[in-house]
Amino acid sequence: MADHTDRVRVIACGMLAREVLAVKDRLGLDHLDLTCLPAEYHFHPDRIAPAMDAAIEEARSEGYRHIVIGYADCGTGGQLDKVCQKHGVERIAGPHCFAFYQGLENFEAAGEDDMTSFYMTDFLCRHFETFFIRPLGLDRHPELAADYFAHYEKLVYLAQTDDRQLDRVAEEAASMLGLAYERRPTGYGDLSRWLQQAGRQLR
Repeated sequence: MADHTDRVRVIACGMLAREVLAVKDRLGLDHLDLTCLPAEYHFHPDRIAPAMDAAIEEARSEGYRHIVIGYADCGTGGQLDKVCQKHGVERIAGPHCFAFYQGLENFEAAGEDDMTSFYMTDFLCRHFETFFIRPLGLDRHPELAADYFAHYEKLVYLAQTDDRQLDRVAEEAASMLGLAYERRPTGYGDLSRWLQQAGRQLR
């Protein structure tokens, strides 16, 4: 068995891969090793907990004593927390990435004002066609957008980076969906602090 006692395994959602690596590089967290579950589990939250159970078991078999989970609850209805409790590991706090990118306090403060907001992140801007347009059939039937998004009033782009190309995607998405548009520069929010804390497991 390999000796990974001086390293931390981060098991994260595929939607966070770029962001976790960016924070790791920026903060010099070279002792973190990242592996990800498929980003498509965003559409199948029932798959997250069993896949995470297997991923933690695999990390243990590889000799990792220190493991942290780069997921919020993400629609698992508490099932992910049961897996974390079973293995004695911790996940990032919050119901979903839209919350921890803003910071949980800011997310909760927005409360009712964001009840009719449709969130996008850098990842979702980069993969808007793959994760929204095609799965919803809007590439074939764009008229369905009015039904799918009838209860939304605003598209809020939670921007992790300053990228004009991603801004345009979010702006065009808001226009296509008939929603008001707001850009919130969040950076990596609670993700940075959480990854720093994860590294302290070795101390």
